[in-house]
Amino acid sequence: MPVYIILFAAGIALLQQQAALPPLAWWAVLPPMLLLAWLVRSRPWLRAGVIAVCCFTAGFLWATTRAQLRINDALAPEWEGRDVQIVGVVASLPQRYERSVRFEFDVERVVTPDAVIPAHIVLSWWGATTKDGAGGVQPEIKPEIKPEIKPGERWQLTVRLRRPRGSANPHGFDYEAWLFERDIRATGTVRPKSGSRRLDGMVHKPAYWVEATRERLRARILQALPDKPYAGVLAALAIGDQRAIPADQWQTFTRTGVNHLMSISGLHITMVSGLIFSLAYALWRRSARLALWLPARKAAVVAGLAAALIYTLLAGFEVPAQRTLYMLTVMAAALWLNRLTAASAVLSLALLVVLLIDPWAVLAAGFWLSFGAVAVILYVSVGRVDRQGTPHWFVTWAQVQWAVTLALMPALLAMFQQVSIVSPLANALAIPLISLVVVPLTLVGMVLPFDWLLHLAHLLMTWCFIALEWMSNLPAAVWQQHAPPGWSVWVAVAGAMILLLPRGFPLRWAGLAGFLPLFFAVPPPLPDGEMQLTVLDVGHGLAVVARTRNHALLFDTGPTFGPQADSGNRMIVPYLRAAGVQSLDMMIVSHDDADHYGGASSVLQAMPVTQLLSSLPDLDPLPFEAANAARCYAGQSWVWDGVRFDVLHPTRDSYADASIKDNNRGCVLRIATRHSVALLPADIEARAEQQLLESSREALRAQVLVAPHHGSLTSSIPAFVAAVDPRIVIYPVGYRNRFRHPHGDVEERYLRQGSHVYRTDRDGAVTLHFGAADAIKVIPHRATYRRYWQTPLAGDVTPDPDKL
Repeated sequence: MPVYIILFAAGIALLQQQAALPPLAWWAVLPPMLLLAWLVRSRPWLRAGVIAVCCFTAGFLWATTRAQLRINDALAPEWEGRDVQIVGVVASLPQRYERSVRFEFDVERVVTPDAVIPAHIVLSWWGATTKDGAGGVQPEIKPEIKPEIKPGERWQLTVRLRRPRGSANPHGFDYEAWLFERDIRATGTVRPKSGSRRLDGMVHKPAYWVEATRERLRARILQALPDKPYAGVLAALAIGDQRAIPADQWQTFTRTGVNHLMSISGLHITMVSGLIFSLAYALWRRSARLALWLPARKAAVVAGLAAALIYTLLAGFEVPAQRTLYMLTVMAAALWLNRLTAASAVLSLALLVVLLIDPWAVLAAGFWLSFGAVAVILYVSVGRVDRQGTPHWFVTWAQVQWAVTLALMPALLAMFQQVSIVSPLANALAIPLISLVVVPLTLVGMVLPFDWLLHLAHLLMTWCFIALEWMSNLPAAVWQQHAPPGWSVWVAVAGAMILLLPRGFPLRWAGLAGFLPLFFAVPPPLPDGEMQLTVLDVGHGLAVVARTRNHALLFDTGPTFGPQADSGNRMIVPYLRAAGVQSLDMMIVSHDDADHYGGASSVLQAMPVTQLLSSLPDLDPLPFEAANAARCYAGQSWVWDGVRFDVLHPTRDSYADASIKDNNRGCVLRIATRHSVALLPADIEARAEQQLLESSREALRAQVLVAPHHGSLTSSIPAFVAAVDPRIVIYPVGYRNRFRHPHGDVEERYLRQGSHVYRTDRDGAVTLHFGAADAIKVIPHRATYRRYWQTPLAGDVTPDPDKL
């Protein structure tokens, strides 16, 4: 049975790699296959093979059917960006930020005639808006108008929606897949001045009761621990509210490998279920009358399983919690029926139930790490006999920790390009302290009116974090490297399984050879004189990575998204790490706009930067901490590995002229390989373009141009476009950005010039390889990583790179 379930899961995983959904008519192939399995029942091996194919096909078709139903519930393109009035229920725990409240919403009724709206959406409720120093608009909630949103409330809202869309970068987080898995088929904002009103205080449905309970319990923790630094950690441990943990704390937990504990994990659920089982068993067996009516063990099984179900619901029903609940359910059924069940059967049945309910679980890193960890524990413990007798519990625990760390290393390097070296030591401290002490204190203190229990839990968490922070700051706390090739990951997994064979098995050490490709199968270095240029998809902003054989440069760092998230930690650093860039030789922050320097702090914290150039008017202080900072100015030049870099703008004298806008003082960089040139003009406008035409006309000609100012009408004057004469133009723009860049007139100018156009909102990150010949190889990320759930950009077609 486990083999057949694994094949069913493999079919589901294959479907999630498809660029388009196959027709549902493919279900017609399954009945003939089942008939064939019945006809060859007298040949066991042939019958087993046919059943295996049937299981794989059934998984593929089951995922196809679920996906097709979900795809059909979509926001009609013509209703994007239009005000729509709807009635529905707040369906999730609201996440409150400094300037907004974000929540999921179940749409019950669409008031606006003819509007086509999905049944489940996510909304952000912003307050009034004020101008920021960069000339953009920063939403800001004022205390008197901050909405009090609670789960289960029915509201009539006027909203403005858009189809699911996220940034698309190599080795980046797939936000669209995350939304699709959660059945969120549109995102949007509430129009607060358009008659929004609460209709009912509570809609009585089980799902809303659970979310309302989570809200009350979170409020209980935060009220008992006002302004305490680890109150968010306790909320995550109690109700699975992982977003309550600040980004700097998450970084420490990740670097020490204990981040799996910072939510309601399977270990916590098992512990709580086991505790309730033991209490129920001890109390039930004291009553002869109750024991005669129902055996104490069966009564304890029901109580323990009920506790696990309640705790899993509090966790938000995430995959690790689901897996534990289903495993406990199978074990409870076996105890109730007085039947022994193999551990492998328990795990495989849990896998089957998870994927039947949520076929998209295979897209989550937690799915693979959760099931992988349990499978490794079973692999190294079940059925093994120690000839020297039963080992000490600490020895057994250490062996299991070693096995899990070793076996999950390939997956961690493939998903995150880093592994915590101090993880065994950190878990040795954190697992018993958090699971056996902090979690029980938090749960009891959350339910009972004794604040001192929560304060004690917070004190213990404080001591634990101090120790974890010390481990995190050790010089070799984390191993980071390039993203390994996919085949090397599976080879390393096979090597780990060989290494973890029972003692006495011959040539176990040969499993070490399986890990060698994981570390040493690196992409070949670029030849001298060649360059790889990647315009990352950071939404409405700019971040460009230029790499030569031995050097790397980052031009601008994209926007900031909130107090804990920016382009640096969400997109740039993961990309650099996956590409094998351990340090930057140069970082250029072109000018003083938040969509160009928003991720600078995160990049500087993540890796060494040898030199920083900027046109920011005040280098001391900068809006981010940086050493070796200097101003950029025309005439700066350097050569790396046969590739020449020249700063064309601004002039040194321009810094003394207060009349020049920040945009027009932006750094302009020209990069020339032996055969081709790329021009990065940041956000310069017509005035700066005219100055460049007068001072550097010949240097402006380039095969590749990142469009000035995202394609704004204030830039790309006809004379500048003609002087550059680009073969390829790239617009770094966000999907449905509020500035509506690029402007239609600007697009028309480049098209008349014969340029091939790429847009990051349509194509994702655009990677260009400047080779030894005049040809430039263009790789749009969305074209190479195409998945059926991705939202197409209406009315646009990506140019064929082979025809450039």
